[in-house]
Amino acid sequence: MTDPLHRDLLELAQEAARRAGELLRDGRPADLAVARTKSSPIDVVTEMDLAAEKLITELISRHRPDDGFLGEEGASVEGTSGIRWVIDPLDGTVNYLYGLPTWAVSVAAERDGETVVGVVAAPMRGETYHAVRGGGAWATGAWQGERALACRPAPPLDQALVSTGFNYVTEVRAHQAEIAARLIPMLRDIRRGGSAAVDLCDVACGRLDGYYERGLHAWDFAAGDLIAREAGALTGGRPGERPSGELTVAGSPGVFEPLQRLLEDFGAWHD
Repeated sequence: MTDPLHRDLLELAQEAARRAGELLRDGRPADLAVARTKSSPIDVVTEMDLAAEKLITELISRHRPDDGFLGEEGASVEGTSGIRWVIDPLDGTVNYLYGLPTWAVSVAAERDGETVVGVVAAPMRGETYHAVRGGGAWATGAWQGERALACRPAPPLDQALVSTGFNYVTEVRAHQAEIAARLIPMLRDIRRGGSAAVDLCDVACGRLDGYYERGLHAWDFAAGDLIAREAGALTGGRPGERPSGELTVAGSPGVFEPLQRLLEDFGAWHD
């Protein structure tokens, strides 16, 4: 890592993700309730989502008051520095609400529109993943020190383990279920973890061969997408496009391309 600014951004992102993760892990009330809903009655926000985003934005603003923000729970500031923070304070809210362990804090920094730093903290795993553009992907966990991440060597598609997610709008979910049903006979199996950020990091770690999902927002994939790419995975949306709300795809080289083609042929990006 040669750019001092990127180093500083990484350290700040790591601190923000760590502190938000500790708040969510240690401060979860026994009677946690839904604070509000978003796209549908089952697309929920808890008081802890809001508290974690407030912690992250206030911490970063103290150090870098001229930066912009884009956050899932409403943080939206233009900024004047050329740096924008893209934040999902709690990716996997429904898992968190039910006491399931697959949730994460995702913090990414963009410089002039390009993601240069990504940190995903998964407190219930005891793992944190991070990347700086051009510097590889790394993780800390139960092992000693930092571990370099690398995606799995690509198996034939029919031996690939692929994860996905489902939207909270009924009509979209029904279409996604149809796509998954068509894919399952062509793959080893499909998983549904409930956190896009964790799924992308699992591609980076070699725990998944691929991942796809429709309906994500920038805060869902900004950090995880960089981590996956720096671990050697390929990422994109529809053929020739970047990840987007239409479609996000990640996978080992050799899995990414045929998976992306199938999703395009099946019309996974529309109803």
